[in-house]
Amino acid sequence: MIASVVFLVRRDFAADSFAAAVTEVGLVFGAINLITGMIWARYAWGIWWAWDARLTFMLISWLMYGGYLMLRQAIGEPTQRARFSAVLSILTFPAVVITYKAIDWWRTQHPGPVLSIRGAKGGMDPAMEHTLMLNILAVLLVATVMLIVRMRQEGVQRELDGLRREAHAI
Repeated sequence: MIASVVFLVRRDFAADSFAAAVTEVGLVFGAINLITGMIWARYAWGIWWAWDARLTFMLISWLMYGGYLMLRQAIGEPTQRARFSAVLSILTFPAVVITYKAIDWWRTQHPGPVLSIRGAKGGMDPAMEHTLMLNILAVLLVATVMLIVRMRQEGVQRELDGLRREAHAI
């Protein structure tokens, strides 16, 4: 969302590329989250899916950002694509906040917060929480590498778009 705001204010296509790359990487991790969550739910709750607030808003967020990527593919003109995508990204972001806060706002199938950084008291053994944080760091590093690769691809795509426009102008 921040990169989309930056694009709308400065017309900086690097910010648009960053927004698209972050959305794609986030969509991959969101799909992994939903799929592995369903596998865990089958074991823990005996069902593959419960229309729990957090699950439902995660699915809604995932679908909305999938729509963002579909919009990017549907519009050929780069400036219009970037502008429309930025607006959609900004309008979609509240679903992310709702997904994050759903565990606090609604007491449903999911347990309450267990991490101390979320204000939970005694929810998780400190050794487990430390291990979890190290794993989160590892996943963030993988996501960073994916983001760097995707940003390079976006740069090449922008260059190709420019060459196409020049070729059509001739």
